[in-house]
Amino acid sequence: MSLDNRPVYTGGCQCGAVRFRVEGRLADASVCHCRMCQKAFGAFYAPLATAPAGGLTWTRGEPKRFRSSNHVQRGFCAACGTPLTYEAPDGVALAIGSFDHPEAVAPTVQFGIEGKLPYVDAISALPARLTADDLAAAAFLASVVSYQHPDHDTENWPPASMPPARRGGDEPEPRT
Repeated sequence: MSLDNRPVYTGGCQCGAVRFRVEGRLADASVCHCRMCQKAFGAFYAPLATAPAGGLTWTRGEPKRFRSSNHVQRGFCAACGTPLTYEAPDGVALAIGSFDHPEAVAPTVQFGIEGKLPYVDAISALPARLTADDLAAAAFLASVVSYQHPDHDTENWPPASMPPARRGGDEPEPRT
């Protein structure tokens, strides 16, 4: 919460080149099943929440944008490709998965259900297992070194210790 009791949310892309802060209540937390959202997110649907007017600040970098229709732009990180925004005349919605605490932004409605893929409702019934249960991948998993930005703001990113080829895009120096 901010000093005036408004909720504060932070988030950003996978590589850390783009970070945001939202002050105020999010609205219309939703899942959109339309084909345009499926393609924009490369996923079964797009989970989005609308930032309050004037409440969104880009704290590091800013998304590159693609005009997906005559009314909408989609924002994404130019360095790592993370989908970040759905920008329409009525406001800016942010990808719920890009928040540092996505568990705090639960969708309350589904849109575009005419485009819902036929198996989406059955996904929760599929067999489930923990990543660590995949014994065949144990050696691979133990060797993974994550270059993903942590789920909190950082003063500088990427760290100087990160190999230059892993820093996102063509930027040779750490971004602040």
